[in-house]
Amino acid sequence: MTVDDVDRFESARPRLQAIAYRLLGSAHEAQDVVQETFLRWQAADADRIEVPEAWLTKVLTNLCLNQLASARARRETYVGRWLPEPLLAGDPMLGPADTAEQRESVSYAVLTLMERLSPNERAVYVLRQAFDYPHREIAEILDISEAASQQIFHRAKEHVARGRARNDIDDASARRIVEEFLAAATSGRTDELVRLLTADAVSMGDGGGKVPARTKAFEGAVAVAKFMRNLFKATDAKRAIVGGSPAMYAWVANGEPAVVAVVDGRVVTIICLEVTAEGITACRTQANPDKLERATEQWAAADHGEPLLVV
Repeated sequence: MTVDDVDRFESARPRLQAIAYRLLGSAHEAQDVVQETFLRWQAADADRIEVPEAWLTKVLTNLCLNQLASARARRETYVGRWLPEPLLAGDPMLGPADTAEQRESVSYAVLTLMERLSPNERAVYVLRQAFDYPHREIAEILDISEAASQQIFHRAKEHVARGRARNDIDDASARRIVEEFLAAATSGRTDELVRLLTADAVSMGDGGGKVPARTKAFEGAVAVAKFMRNLFKATDAKRAIVGGSPAMYAWVANGEPAVVAVVDGRVVTIICLEVTAEGITACRTQANPDKLERATEQWAAADHGEPLLVV
């Protein structure tokens, strides 16, 4: 392999990582399949590959499809509810964010909804919606017809749209939403939080068996408000679980307003808030430490200022 071959792959690495993350919902698994793609590239006869970008995308996508098939089996034995790994704003693995469609396709809400899609539906949706691949190229990548690619995309888009109400939010609005959410959650008054939630709001969490998290989602504004009020009550037992007193910050994760809880520079919890015009419709909490390692790395490099509060 020549230096040019290595450089060609490295120039494609950011795009490959972004595709893999959206397909797998895991930064760690995305890095693994990108590395495996590099090994395949290293073993190939690069001179005989006419379009390296297309070849790399095809290899990566098929590795991801294999990973998704095995992931479904692993998640059957996963302790508690499985949620994707959240990424903080600015992480290059989030990929393109030039259009509303691209930003929406990597939102935490949509990554969660994509778990309902088949591997092929997920691949077509990601390649078309987020990376604007033409159906002709998607068909070649997945070894299907162009008509099948169009049909799969239409079906996948419908599935995602049924579970999601789009609402593009800028950073300033996201911070205001988190500030109001934290103020209400720590006020000791359930009605303050109910006012911010939609009537059909839900709350779910992923602790991976390492941090306590209820398997069944809380449903309805009152139930969610009571849970969040109790969640933000400081106790010695909670401090023991995370290793200290969490500092709470307003941030953005996967394009959504997020509460980031940090202890001694380590991100211990990220709560992503799905927001519609009617209010907060979902609170998704990632507390599995295995899924917060990359967020901790990104947090160390971020200018995050002072916390809103310390619990």
